[in-house]
Amino acid sequence: MKFSEYQEQSRTTAIYPGIGKNFIYPALGLCGESGEVAEKIKKIIRDSNMEVTDEKRQEIAKELGDVLWYLSQLATEFNLSLSEIAQGNIEKLQKRKQEGTLHGNGDNR
Repeated sequence: MKFSEYQEQSRTTAIYPGIGKNFIYPALGLCGESGEVAEKIKKIIRDSNMEVTDEKRQEIAKELGDVLWYLSQLATEFNLSLSEIAQGNIEKLQKRKQEGTLHGNGDNR
């Protein structure tokens, strides 16, 4: 599936207050779901000595799907394209790689 298809299809399932002019709701949802991913990973470290079972992998996949949904809604609230965001990010990282600045600090390196 392409990001543009995902963004369009996921929007049909978006129901929240002020949809279309409320970036706060998906931003908070993105934070919450990202925390759930981190929580699952923490429990793999704590309870499974970092052994990742198929069941745990599927749980992580479901949470990452929720992260993607909220990311998509947040992008849509700002009238941004996930495809363009992904492309821009790859271009930025490739430039940093070529310049030897993947490591380091700052947004504009």
